[in-house]
Amino acid sequence: MKPVNPYVLGLRRGAIELRQILRSRKDLYSYLTTPLVFLGISYWRSSSSDGDGGGLTQLSLAGGIASTVFMFGLLTVPQFLSGDREDGTLLRLRGVPGAMPAYLVAKVLFVLATMGASILLLLFGGALLLHADLPATPGQWLTLAGVLLLGTAAVVPMGAAIGALLPPAREALALYMMPMLGLMFISGAFAPLRNLPTALQILGSVFPLRWIAQGVRSALLPDSAKALEVSGSWQYLPTTGVLLCWAVAGFLLAPGLLRRMARRESGSSLSERERKRLAKTAY
Repeated sequence: MKPVNPYVLGLRRGAIELRQILRSRKDLYSYLTTPLVFLGISYWRSSSSDGDGGGLTQLSLAGGIASTVFMFGLLTVPQFLSGDREDGTLLRLRGVPGAMPAYLVAKVLFVLATMGASILLLLFGGALLLHADLPATPGQWLTLAGVLLLGTAAVVPMGAAIGALLPPAREALALYMMPMLGLMFISGAFAPLRNLPTALQILGSVFPLRWIAQGVRSALLPDSAKALEVSGSWQYLPTTGVLLCWAVAGFLLAPGLLRRMARRESGSSLSERERKRLAKTAY
């Protein structure tokens, strides 16, 4: 029998997972909650605004899109790994040839599809409810697509690497969320970066969210808005360079860390985690 290509198997598995989500209203709602809440809050704010909030709406929408990419990559991917580690999925896959590449391909496909749906909901929901402007030219659409692709490549592999390093406990994931939320604050996604102290500006510029948010703004805002940026320009070259560096680092680190995590899984460690979990629920 001809062996099945693990990448083809991964695409099939990812498609199955997506169909399962579409058939479950609860799961579908859970993945779309964040963009729906964002649109609701933005609509309420725009309705209660006295002046012309068009510029603020565009800035807020750009920050929401950039944060969606960031959160899916650095929060949702580690959450997947934590859940599959705790329920024994990774342990069952460890001894199957080609299972780990197939698993990773399936998760990447799942994340890309759900993240893409969230971004489309933000874009067109923002245009409908908030009267936000969509990219006005083909060049701006291409810029938006390029930034989102580069941003995804920068954060998803790094999210997998971080998920492989986190201890196998949901408490660790909850603690990890706190610095991520702080990073969102200092990256200028929702507040002007130039209003922050210089040290925080430099720190935020090291991480990809600052550049994803700036790239999205360059696609959604008029060219005159670049005067609001720290450098007074959209900085396409630095944006591309920083995101590519994060993407390369993630793709170099993630596979080895994931293989190490899978090797360290065992039936005894899984049983021990289950015993501790049951002990906690008993109290």
